[in-house]
Amino acid sequence: MSSIDRADPVILGHVLAEHRELFGQMQAVRAAYAAEGPPTRDGVAEIVTTLRSLREHLRSHFAQEEEGGFMEESIARMPRLAAQATAILSQHPVLLVQLDRLIDSTLSGGMTAAAWVAHRERFAGFAAQVQAHERSENAVLQDGYNEDLGLVD
Repeated sequence: MSSIDRADPVILGHVLAEHRELFGQMQAVRAAYAAEGPPTRDGVAEIVTTLRSLREHLRSHFAQEEEGGFMEESIARMPRLAAQATAILSQHPVLLVQLDRLIDSTLSGGMTAAAWVAHRERFAGFAAQVQAHERSENAVLQDGYNEDLGLVD
């Protein structure tokens, strides 16, 4: 049994597994975008499939956070983290809408060389936002446990 002052290894293991899965999902999308030049019809289908998979993972990940759990535990330990956690949770719908728009534009957009570059850049910007979001979540979790969990770079 863990001490109240120590990170629960089950919680930490779950957080790390979630982040590995998210990293894998992001890598799958990056790989789908890696083709030189505009994608073929099959390439577009692959990209949309990986984006939809990423979206479902993020939706599920965000729902778990919103229903209580890791951040809630951090706030219980350190109530001063409540405002920061609320700000982080408020980013969830924004990130999902951005990903929905990326999926829609991939489905409906022409795949000229210029459009393809713009799609890749939009995903790169989105990926950077998700990574910043995850770093913020990790910081709240670490602050809540007042311990370096190895989650923030």
